[in-house]
This record gives sequence, structure tokens and C-alpha cells, in this order.
Amino acid sequence: MASHHRLSPNALLILGFALIILAGTVLLRLDVCRTGQDLPWVDALFTATSATCVTGLVVVDTGTFFSPVGQGVLLGLFQVGGLGVMTYTSLVFLLWRKRISLSDRTAVRQTLLLDPGFHLGAFLRRVVFGALAIEGLGAALLWALAPGGFSPWSAVFHAVSAFCNAGFGLHADSLMQWRAHAGVNLVVMGLIVLGGLGFAVLIELGGWPRAVWRRLRSGRVDPGARLSWHARVVLSTSLWLALGGAAVVFLAEFALGHDGVPLTTGLWSALFQSVTCRTAGFNTMDIGALTNISLLVMIALMFIGGSPGSCAGGVKTTTFRALLSFSLARIMGRRQAVVRRFALDEGSLNDALTLILYGITIVGLGTLALCVTELGPHPHAETRGMFLELLFECVSAFGTVGLSAGVTGELTPWGRLVVTLLMFVGRLGPIVFVGVLHDMRRQEKFTWPEKRLPIG
Repeated sequence: MASHHRLSPNALLILGFALIILAGTVLLRLDVCRTGQDLPWVDALFTATSATCVTGLVVVDTGTFFSPVGQGVLLGLFQVGGLGVMTYTSLVFLLWRKRISLSDRTAVRQTLLLDPGFHLGAFLRRVVFGALAIEGLGAALLWALAPGGFSPWSAVFHAVSAFCNAGFGLHADSLMQWRAHAGVNLVVMGLIVLGGLGFAVLIELGGWPRAVWRRLRSGRVDPGARLSWHARVVLSTSLWLALGGAAVVFLAEFALGHDGVPLTTGLWSALFQSVTCRTAGFNTMDIGALTNISLLVMIALMFIGGSPGSCAGGVKTTTFRALLSFSLARIMGRRQAVVRRFALDEGSLNDALTLILYGITIVGLGTLALCVTELGPHPHAETRGMFLELLFECVSAFGTVGLSAGVTGELTPWGRLVVTLLMFVGRLGPIVFVGVLHDMRRQEKFTWPEKRLPIG
């Protein structure tokens, strides 16, 4: 009797992303997608991966190299990548009125929402239509606030790119010309933050004002008037990371130098750069001209990234919060790691530590690979400063951020393939790949004898 093996949801997700990237690569090679210039296969693959994995690293100028058709292909790629292949495919199944298997329901639930009792169909509809509404509002605001800089198409492109945390722009200098424009800064930062909070938190925030209003009118307790523990952890962690990063960047770039820059411009620039490190990829400052202090802080912010179930990459804010609580508990001699009056269970801590370890390993291997492909046998004295730039590039790719210190366009073909792989792994997350390996393993039904190993 022949046995039938079904691919696991994790394997299907990886395969789906790979197929979309390949399709995007072929489309970007078409003459109709370009303005007459040739695009090698390696560069087409790099660009398609960057768009699908909502990274934003580019080897050509998006606004001048690609035609409106090519720009539309890119928009479609990072829209699909931002909202997630599984979200779209599950929605298509619902529209076709076909049943979704239990394994697919479980995968979507684990990826997007922590509540095990949610209704999948209603949730997916709210995700897609809510995202489209936010992007539409953002596009309208960009066009209204700066009609001379954003045409209707440009406003839509940048709004979708910002909400999906893609970082693709149609201007050669990204958003540097609007570094002092309060309206553009607020709209783009708002889209980035909303896209990086996570769909579960967004839906909860969407219903929160109505619940508060009902409570005020009736005087009765409404469970929806108080945000969940998960939402409060995500919001507080995101806020402190953004403000802390902005404070360091402002001190390093404006308080210690850059005389003559107006205070408000410095504040907007520092805050925007801290927020965009949440895997958005836009910039209002020249990254290659920043101090090492700012670059190191930005590397940390890019590695952390956004929140679970969002358009953002990185190891996620909740992972950082769990690791921080674990470290504080050990320093203070507490047995439990506490986050906002609740102790984290052992599974959450193990997941956080595992994800941090895999993230560091992947970034380390990627940096080593780029040192081989880009620096080769050259001694350190001849390549001063390059290591930090290559590390920055690797973290940016792994965190699907899209910021660069200026080395992306100078990478060798092999270096571009390394960064392409980092973007792919960073978008899907090490845990997804570990999950595929876990599906292929058999659980051991015995335990090994334990021994204590001296540490430190």
C-alpha cells in the first residue's frame, strides 16, 4: 500500500515564498518592467527576494530603473510578503468556499493570533480589509500633505511599502528631502508602527475605542475596554525601543556634532531613524555618514525588529522582552521571569533563547560569508571600517530592514546571493526552518542521565 506524505504547513510556507520569488524574478526580467536597461538574473533574484521578504535592499534605483509596470510588480510582491502567503492563500480558500484542514488552521493560528478560539474566516477578512484601509488612508494623507512630492501612484506605492515594512521608495534619496516635514514623518512613521505591531494587536486596537465608549456610556465593565496582556507588552516594548533608539541617535548625531541643524529637524530625524529600524527600510539620514555609535544601536534595533504576526522581521519585540526579563530575574535571584505581573512559562523562555541563538548564528555565518566574498585575503589594515558595514548589511538583511551603509550596490554576485539567502531566512524566521526539521524527526522516548557542568 502506497503511503501519502503531506507537506507540513511550515514546508508549504517556505515553498510558497520560494515560488513567489521565482515568479517575481521572471517578471522583473521582462522588458515591459524596465526602462530599457538590462537586469541580470542575480540582480532580478535579489530584487524579487528583497520585495517578497519586505526588506528594501536594492541594487538599482527603483524609481528610474523600473517602469510603472515593474513598480507594480514590486508593490504586489511586498504586499503579498507583508500580509503573508498563508493569509492570502487561506483567504482564497475561504472565498472559494473550500474547507481548510485542521493543520492549516493550527498553522495560521500559531502564526497570526494567540487566541485559540478565534474564527479564522472573520479574522482573515479583517486583516486584509483592515490593511487595505490603513494603506489607503496613508496614501491619501501623503498625497494631501505633499502633493508636489507624491503623485497619486507614488503616494500609494510609499504607503503600501511603509505599512508592509518593505522600505522600497521611488526617490533616489529615500525620504531625506522630507526629513523636516512633520506631516510626512508622522504619516510614514505611523504606517511603519502599525505594520510592525502585529495583526492581532491591530485588530484589538481597532475594537478598543468602541469598547471604551460603551463602558463610559453604560457604566458597566466591558472586557474589551482593557487591552490584553499581550497587546500591552507589545505596545510598551515597542514604545521604549523607539524612544531609546531615538535618544541615542540624537545624542550621537546632533548633540555631539552636526552643528547648524535645527533642533526640530534633528529630533524628527532621530525618531524616524529609530522607528524605521523596526524593519521598515526608509531613511531620512545618510546611513553611510552616521557615527559608529548610531550604527551599533541601529544594528541592535534591526536585530530585534517588530512584533509577532506583523509585516516586520527580526527576532521580535516579545523575544527581546522575554530575554530581558529572564536576565533581570537571574541578576536579582528570582526563580521566575516576570513581565507585567505575569511570569513567563518555560516554553516561552526556551523559544526566546533558541530564536536569539539561531539569529546570532545566522548573522554570524552571513557576515563571515560576506567577509570571504567581499574582502577575501586583504589584510585588516586595507579594509578598515568594512567589517562594520558588512555586519550592518547582514543584520539588515536578516531583520528584513533594508537599510544599508552603502555597500549593497558594490557587492559581488556571490555577495548578493549571500544577502538574498539572508533575506529569505530572515523573513520566514529560523523557527520556521527549525519547525520543518522538527517535523522530520522522531521524538526520543528516553532521557539521558544528567550531570552538572561548571559554567563561567
